[in-house]
Amino acid sequence: MDVRALLRPSPVVVLRLAMVALLLNVLLVATGAAVRLTGSGLGCPDWPLCTSGSLVNTPELGSHGYIEFGNRLLAVALEVVGVLLLVALRRSAVRPPRSWSRLAAVQVLVVPLQAVLGGILVLSGLNPYVLIAHFLVSFPLLLAAAVLVRRALDGPGEPRVALVRPELRWLTAGLLASTSLVLVLGSVVTGTGPHAGSPQVHRLPFVPRDVTQLHADSVFLLVGLTLATAVAAYALAAPRGVRLAVRALVGLEVGQAALGYVQYATGTPPVLAGIHVLLAAVVFAVAAWAQVSTRGPARPGAVMATTTRREPSRL
Repeated sequence: MDVRALLRPSPVVVLRLAMVALLLNVLLVATGAAVRLTGSGLGCPDWPLCTSGSLVNTPELGSHGYIEFGNRLLAVALEVVGVLLLVALRRSAVRPPRSWSRLAAVQVLVVPLQAVLGGILVLSGLNPYVLIAHFLVSFPLLLAAAVLVRRALDGPGEPRVALVRPELRWLTAGLLASTSLVLVLGSVVTGTGPHAGSPQVHRLPFVPRDVTQLHADSVFLLVGLTLATAVAAYALAAPRGVRLAVRALVGLEVGQAALGYVQYATGTPPVLAGIHVLLAAVVFAVAAWAQVSTRGPARPGAVMATTTRREPSRL
């Protein structure tokens, strides 16, 4: 076994850890939705313990306890991967830009913050405003993870330069902003509707039909902006990564819009709502990917050989 290889992780190890972090972030959004949709928000009625006398869920808590505690365990796994990623970046055989470590640090620092918000959520009896904050904190994590994967695929070349015209960069930034607006309004719809985490939870004081319509309007804006970005990406010969991401967004958003209308027409079945939330996380990640792909290393083919850490001479 090469001990130096363990002490100096390769760029492939860094990339794989970044990809695992991205996947876990998407799964955390999905399992958080499962907690709400199954009425398991108080499956563990205490925090940081699951119950007043047990760190883990007990059989008496039933399936709700397993669902809620499973979500907590996934957050722990995400934090562990974040720490490993940060250590790998610091010890990497190829010197990465400092911005990579900052992106990894977002996960290391924000996951505990989200856990604290989760604790406040439980102790407040699933306050709907805290629920929205707890949900939305996932997306800065998801953004940092997606950006880091894209940067790791590009290689540690600095400086990064624009690969597209400014107009297209503005369009992709608008995509990310409008996706964020859709997520915020979608969380308001959830807080107003029937799936707020437990049957006893108070809902937000809004008319469900009105907030649902506002959410739908934001989706129309997003779809229109995505179509415009797709046309511009092909007309301006954008890099392949940008074109593929925008093409994927068109398909995802049309599917999401159709799914949303089916939910509204059928009384928001939990399974459909869960798929809707999972796809929302994927849409956000792809929008982030499209935006960050508009920049890249100035000399992507020449960076690996020039940024390798030098071992100290042993004379």
